Amino acid sequence: MSQAQALNCIVPPSQTLLFPDPRPLVERLGQSFFRQLTERPGVYLMRDTQGNILYVGKAKNLKKRLNSYRVANPDRLARRHLRLLRAVARIELQECADEAAALANEAELLLALKPKFNRAGIWPAIPRFLVWRCMAGKLELAVTETPEIGWLEFGPFGSGAIHLRAAIARLLWYALNPAAGSVGMPAGWVHGRLGSIVTISQSSDRIAGCDDFEMILQNFFGGDQNEFAAWIGERTKSLLHAHDLAMRDADLEIVTGFLEAKAKRTRPFAIAESNANDEDLDVQLPLSDERWELP
Repeated sequence: MSQAQALNCIVPPSQTLLFPDPRPLVERLGQSFFRQLTERPGVYLMRDTQGNILYVGKAKNLKKRLNSYRVANPDRLARRHLRLLRAVARIELQECADEAAALANEAELLLALKPKFNRAGIWPAIPRFLVWRCMAGKLELAVTETPEIGWLEFGPFGSGAIHLRAAIARLLWYALNPAAGSVGMPAGWVHGRLGSIVTISQSSDRIAGCDDFEMILQNFFGGDQNEFAAWIGERTKSLLHAHDLAMRDADLEIVTGFLEAKAKRTRPFAIAESNANDEDLDVQLPLSDERWELP
């Protein structure tokens, strides 16, 4: 926790409540700027005193988003966030018809401008696909940049496809082994460490085998979210622990979110070979179109 200073003396944390939190944007832009903001979706560009663009963001509600930047509490914000707020001299707004249009506009601006304080979206992402197939009575799941013949595929995405595969694998495990739960789950699966190819064996009770899994995934990625959620819900009714139920629900949210992300995605993908060393450029979870935002 940072220590506040007053008159060049260290102020104990217990006394810092006597001093109001810094509000650099309010001091620079004025209260009237925040009062007159629109509540429409849009994109905002933060500039410094020289006019350089420091940060580009999108918002479903511009007024709500920008008002969240009014207070710069040094005990709650990272140094990078504080540096940004101290450097901003002007904020420009671009209203959009809806959130999807704002997302598309933001993506174009990030690639074109590459602002200093943005981390995601400033370079084209490497395409990655979730692929699956039945092999010797078992379902295999993998993530690849170039799908091969014989594999069904869903994508492309950025590196978030890795987390999509982990969520699918855990959901299928719960569907087959509700009594075992996460305690009996293969080592590493809870934390997303699954290896290059995940193998899910055919169910011993024949309620769902390899061909069933293949069809379930094909239908789900074809857009039938309700059937997939209902199937998972029916097969996992006997989950006992709150942790397992919470993980199941979170994984369902992840996989359904990927369908929405794929429909909204506007950023182009790079050719994999040209960015072979840029593995850290697109690592947002779970939706790769999310941006680095201040709280």
